Amino acid sequence: MVIRIVKITTLFFGVVLIAGASAYFTLTLLIKSSDTVVVPDLISKDVVYALEILSDLGLDTKIKGSEYRPDIPKNHVVFQEPDPGMEIKKGRDVRIIISKGAKTILPPNVTGLSIQQARIILEENDLKEGKLSITHSDTHKKDEVIAQYPSPGTMISRGELMDLLVSRGRRPKSYKMPDLNFLSLDDAVRLIESSNLTLGEITSSIHRNKPINVITGQEPLAGYHVMEGRVVHLEINRKPGPSPHAILEASRGVSLFRFRLENGFLKKHIRVQMNIFGASFKIFDEFVKPGKEIWLFIPNGNEATVLLYQDGELIKTQRFAPWNVVETPTWNS
Repeated sequence: MVIRIVKITTLFFGVVLIAGASAYFTLTLLIKSSDTVVVPDLISKDVVYALEILSDLGLDTKIKGSEYRPDIPKNHVVFQEPDPGMEIKKGRDVRIIISKGAKTILPPNVTGLSIQQARIILEENDLKEGKLSITHSDTHKKDEVIAQYPSPGTMISRGELMDLLVSRGRRPKSYKMPDLNFLSLDDAVRLIESSNLTLGEITSSIHRNKPINVITGQEPLAGYHVMEGRVVHLEINRKPGPSPHAILEASRGVSLFRFRLENGFLKKHIRVQMNIFGASFKIFDEFVKPGKEIWLFIPNGNEATVLLYQDGELIKTQRFAPWNVVETPTWNS
C-alpha cells in the first residue's frame, strides 16, 4: 500500500514538472519570436519600398552610401546587411547601399522645354548646367531651350556639364521714331501706342510763341531708330500759371477727373492710367454700366496726365498742372 502511494505521488510530481517545463519553454519561445523578425530581401527594391517595409518590421534603416550600378536602376538597393533570411531583434539597424544607376547615360532631350524644366531634368539625371547662352528666336518662346550640347543620342557620364542655348523671345522690331511735335497729347499718345512704343514721362514747359497744349519736345528725337517697346518722353506746351500763392493753395487739395459713359445697353471696359513722377499707374479698371459717371481724384502739387481707355481705345486725356484748382464736389445724401 505504501509503495503504491509512493508511485502515485512520484507520477503526480512528474506530470506537474513536465507541464511546467512545457509551459516555460512555450512562453520563452513566444516572447523570443515576438521580439525578433526575419530580414527581408531588399536587393533591387526601390529605396522607398525598402524604408517602408523595414519600418513596418520595427527595424531601422542606415544608408551607407551609393554607387554606380548599370544592372540596377537608380534609387534601388544594391547591398544590404544583414543578409536576407537572417533573424534579428526589432530595433536593430539594416544597412543598405543605393544605386546611382549607370555611370554613362543617354542625355535627356530638353529642347523645347522651359529653362526651369530643363534644370529639374538635368538634376534628376545627375547632370550639371554648363554654359548658358541666350539669343533671339522667332520660333521659340522666351526662356525656351533652343539647343543643347551634348545632343540627345550621345552617351555621356553622369556629373557632366550640359550647355544650353535659350531663347529670349523674338527680336524686337526697329522703327523710325515719328515726329510728334505740334500734335495734341491725345494724337501723340495714339501714335506712340500704334507704333508699339511705350509712353513715358510727360512734362510741361512754356513757349509763348507756340500753340497751347501741343507737343513741343520728345525723346527720342524724330527720325531716330528705336526698338519696339522703347519708352518715349513728351514735353507739352502750357500757358503760364497763376501766382505762387495760388499754387500753394492748390497743392493742398485734389483735382477732379470726370467722365460719363454714353447711354446704351452693354457695359464698357474702362481703364484709367495716371502718368505722374515719370511712371504710369493704373487707377481704375472696371466694366462700367452705360450712362454712369466716373469721378477720380487727382492729387495736386505735381504735374499729372490722366489717360482714359474705353474697350482698349484711348478716348480722353487730361493734363493736371500743379496749380489746377477744381471745386471739391459734394454728394446729396
